[in-house]
Amino acid sequence: MIKFHSTNYNTPDVDFKTAVLKGQALDKGLYMLNKIPAIEHQEIFSFKDLSLQEIAFQVLIKILKEQIPEQALRNIIHNALNFEIGLKKIEKFDYLCYLSKGPTCSFKDFGARVLARIMEYFLSIEDKEIIILTATSGDTGGAVAQAFHEMSRIKVVVLYPKEEISELQRKQMTTLGKNVTAIGINGKFDDCQKIIKTAFADKDLQVYNLSSANSINIGRLIPQTIYYFWSYSRIIERPNEKVVFSVPSGNFGNLTAGIIASRMELPVDKFVSAVNENDEFPKFLSSGIYTKIEPSRNCLSSAMNVGNPSNLARIFDLYGGQIDENGTILKNPNMEKLKASIISYSVSDNLTRETIIDFYRRYKKIIEPHGAVGWAALQIYRNNYSSQKQIKSITFETADPAKFPDEIISLIKVKPKLPNALKIIQNKKEFPNPIDITEYEDFKLFINNYL
Repeated sequence: MIKFHSTNYNTPDVDFKTAVLKGQALDKGLYMLNKIPAIEHQEIFSFKDLSLQEIAFQVLIKILKEQIPEQALRNIIHNALNFEIGLKKIEKFDYLCYLSKGPTCSFKDFGARVLARIMEYFLSIEDKEIIILTATSGDTGGAVAQAFHEMSRIKVVVLYPKEEISELQRKQMTTLGKNVTAIGINGKFDDCQKIIKTAFADKDLQVYNLSSANSINIGRLIPQTIYYFWSYSRIIERPNEKVVFSVPSGNFGNLTAGIIASRMELPVDKFVSAVNENDEFPKFLSSGIYTKIEPSRNCLSSAMNVGNPSNLARIFDLYGGQIDENGTILKNPNMEKLKASIISYSVSDNLTRETIIDFYRRYKKIIEPHGAVGWAALQIYRNNYSSQKQIKSITFETADPAKFPDEIISLIKVKPKLPNALKIIQNKKEFPNPIDITEYEDFKLFINNYL
């Protein structure tokens, strides 16, 4: 059985069930696998002939055997991943993978829906209830809210920055009600995240059985490896063929899942970590000095407005280093290995807009801001490393363009088609913001009263 340790190393190792239900370790670290199992290259190549659900099972069972019975895991996957992924060749060697076909039109649906059903499974066994606290910079909140909506054993409280998400992103959280409460704060995503992390470490609140559904929860993160294996299997022609992944990166859960997949022996030549103007990570790679951005910069690709990504703790851990929740480096990672695996570029809002315009002009396809950051970063990588141009690449499109209609219309004069999942909520009544939060104590009082 694979155990999980805290990236702060001050709590005992735990099993998967404990890691999932706790969400965050009591020492404020993130849970990480003690061992990452490998998959043989020939088996990965055989994924070409398997469905998304079967690939998901073959990947997850390597980590979760002895923790969830096979049939229970198959049922979880069947109920969670009941939607498609899109993949299109854009250039001869460059592909766009559309992760926005799920119920909330965001890549967060993969992790959130699997996690919700894993939690439901464990809670039913233990006959317990749980409260999910989640911070969101845009898409996570909607995906989590929808994934857990109407689950009888689970309540959900989502914090989001009022002024930095789109109307449709907000409505995906605020129109549900029942066991879901969404709270907009006058602040940044990092402020939301800080409040949530403080609550998890608050001994006064431990009586409430709190957990998380952000990517700080390892149960949300591990299922995100699935679309790496799936997209890879759809474009390769021979075993052990390497590809480049361009990954829009905010809280770095998406990238961390890719690194875990590569440690499972998915043949990755390079990860391109594409960030917006919150450029703390590319600066760290170039200088070795980490300086969080506080407050985070408000950019067009709003779900990536993160100035101190939580999952850097896991990335440091994977490369032999340690960084705490405040962004203080306690032990440097192996920079040589880190740079060999990952290259990172910051893409400005101006370049993001230019990319959206140019992408439509060239390919007659709409690309949304987060995908545009990923595509722009890939072009920078291709231009800087021309010898790598014949290695295939996959760029992730992480949300549907219809979530950002005003910007898209202003740039290319085309209104994105609204998916049915977004049409449904367009005219739904929103539940009012239940509380004004200016500091942690306000939130703590709300939790005590609410629960």
